[in-house]
Amino acid sequence: MKKYFLTIVMTLFIFFVNGFSQNKEITIEDIWKKYLFNPTGVSGFTPMPQGDYYSVINKDGIASHSFQTGEKQRTILSKEALEKASNNTLSIKDIRIYKLSNDEQRLLIGTAYESIYRRSFKAFYYVYDLTNNSITPLSDTTKGKQSFADFSPDGTKVAFVRDNNLYMVDLINKKEIAITNDGKFNHIINAMADWVYEEELSMAQAFSWSPNGKHIAFLRFDESRVKEFSMTMWGDLYPEEYRYKYPKAGEDNSLVDVFVYELNSGKKTQIDMGDNDNIYIPRTYWLPNSNELIVLKMNRHQNKLEFYAYNLQNNSKRLVYTDENDAWLDVSDDYHFLKDNKSMIVTSERNGYNHIYKVSFGGKIEALTSGKWEVNTICAIDEKKQYIYYLSNESNVLNRDLYRINFKGKNKKMLSNGKGWNIPTFNPTASYYRNVYSDANTPPVYTLNDHTGKELRMLQDNKTLKERMKEYNFSPKEIFTISISDDVELNAWMIKPQDFDPNKKYPVLMYVYGGPGSQEVNNSFFRSVDFAWYQMLAQKGYIIVCVDNRGTAGKGDAFKKVVYKQMGKYESEDQIAAANYLKTLPYIDGNRIGIWGWSFGGYLSSLSIMKSENVFKMAMAVAPVTTWRYYDNIYTERFLQTPQENSSGYDENSPITYAANLKGSYLLVHGMVDDNVHFQNAVDLVTALNEAGIQYEQFFYPNKNHFIVGGYTRLHLYIKLTDFILKNL
Repeated sequence: MKKYFLTIVMTLFIFFVNGFSQNKEITIEDIWKKYLFNPTGVSGFTPMPQGDYYSVINKDGIASHSFQTGEKQRTILSKEALEKASNNTLSIKDIRIYKLSNDEQRLLIGTAYESIYRRSFKAFYYVYDLTNNSITPLSDTTKGKQSFADFSPDGTKVAFVRDNNLYMVDLINKKEIAITNDGKFNHIINAMADWVYEEELSMAQAFSWSPNGKHIAFLRFDESRVKEFSMTMWGDLYPEEYRYKYPKAGEDNSLVDVFVYELNSGKKTQIDMGDNDNIYIPRTYWLPNSNELIVLKMNRHQNKLEFYAYNLQNNSKRLVYTDENDAWLDVSDDYHFLKDNKSMIVTSERNGYNHIYKVSFGGKIEALTSGKWEVNTICAIDEKKQYIYYLSNESNVLNRDLYRINFKGKNKKMLSNGKGWNIPTFNPTASYYRNVYSDANTPPVYTLNDHTGKELRMLQDNKTLKERMKEYNFSPKEIFTISISDDVELNAWMIKPQDFDPNKKYPVLMYVYGGPGSQEVNNSFFRSVDFAWYQMLAQKGYIIVCVDNRGTAGKGDAFKKVVYKQMGKYESEDQIAAANYLKTLPYIDGNRIGIWGWSFGGYLSSLSIMKSENVFKMAMAVAPVTTWRYYDNIYTERFLQTPQENSSGYDENSPITYAANLKGSYLLVHGMVDDNVHFQNAVDLVTALNEAGIQYEQFFYPNKNHFIVGGYTRLHLYIKLTDFILKNL
């Protein structure tokens, strides 16, 4: 009897131990409904204009803290103060953006935030006066929301955009001035970029104050000749049509002019940049002395970038620097103008890899870094100590490390640990920075560091997410290489099932993006919660693989720009070659390889399955380009030139061209009001597939844009993708 009882107890004990040691299964609801795997950041982190402090926002308000000690310096705006000043019409949770004046006496807060396109937005702005705890609307709210409200350097004025016009408010006398009045939707835009500049040149706000606050430079976009694109908004008895200007490849762009507004006289002066029919003005910068405005001018082929200095005193301009490339140039924000007003620090790929140069306006160009590695970006410049802080992959093409070097290209020092990916944000004096560190299997860690790289304190280590990853037994992201020829080696990562057995054979889902200058294979944590979805698929017995094809970043000009004039050719060939390599691995089921991607990745997943035979069992494409003839001209012509110049480059690598070759299961997904990759791409591919008698699956999301989000839309999408994988792979 005792022996029998003991046996039962031991059996129950083993059952409970095994039961509790079982790893939890990830569900789609865990990812996109409960958001269990979203990393935590530091909300509203902003270095302060004065002193060695930073500000953050939380439910209690906005407060500043010391970089050195982390101690709270002061409360800038408390929950109670805001509610009292606004008569309970505003609360902290209403604030989506905030900005302090340079003297830290006034605070701009933006509420009722409303996105326009990828980077543009509008909001109701308020000015909070820290000296008397009062709050006033920036402008009459009945006139509509404002965009890009920006303090003057002395904090006494604010410029903003509303209804395509530029305005200025004097905070002392409360007077509002319309600097322009010809703004009109789909015709004239003042001080704010048009759609294609915003999307492809990373420009949204198109005005800037001079350092002395006496002038405002702004761009004027005449998009009258640009053809309109229309999208149908569903939901009403009669659907609405939204029309906006979208210049497709080979089509007319906006005519862009540069103006300078003088506050004292109210005079607007147009800067003569010559014929503006086929040029871009991707950036403008004020020199520190406020006497000259630097205007960047780029040709339509985007392989020549000229820097002109316009003198406000005598209305003259001079060419101070030119960068050229046989293929294309990538416009960045790595142009830093020094206080001597006659030199600058820039990055350029002029010698095959992106490096830092000191340029004298007299023509002298000095290389400050060099080697077969790349500078990714300039993070900060300390003119007083003559140091440049920058990120590079010198230690490893997969890493992003923070370095410091002086103005003579000497005394280079790595400030990070050389083991992962770093994203620093410096204060104005470059004496402190906040760093966001991660590696392939470590979620983001937020720290405060001094200029030597020394860690002062931790802000956020994502401990909860780390513990949850252990709880669900996440598999590591393993990085490896694939040699597809004697001179081409591709970087890749792989996630295996948690109970991986090398003696078994597993199906593979390849994820691809692969667009020019992108990099998906790196020693950083995932940028989206797709990583949890991949872990869920791994729990279901799938291996997930991602390969960076030729055309991607980190390996120099030759590797990246081999795709010039034939975008899609080498990229798809590399994905096909990578899949064939995977077939040779003993633990891969070569008959069960699928591929999926979004946007450019959807284009590549489609092209790869259609240009190969019996390589991929299935493919999924979300919001894919299906012909580059339908995409915007700045992006497309950068890599392909115009359709008139390079018709074959467009058509020889279009999924529509190869639709009849599709073998295997195929799922096409698209948002029906995608302002970026138009729904037209899906419609024409569907037409080609239908005419070829090809069976496939499709799913379209009404009133959803390129990101397919809102409510439970993303949850619905990933249920659809998961079901398709389980059914067809």
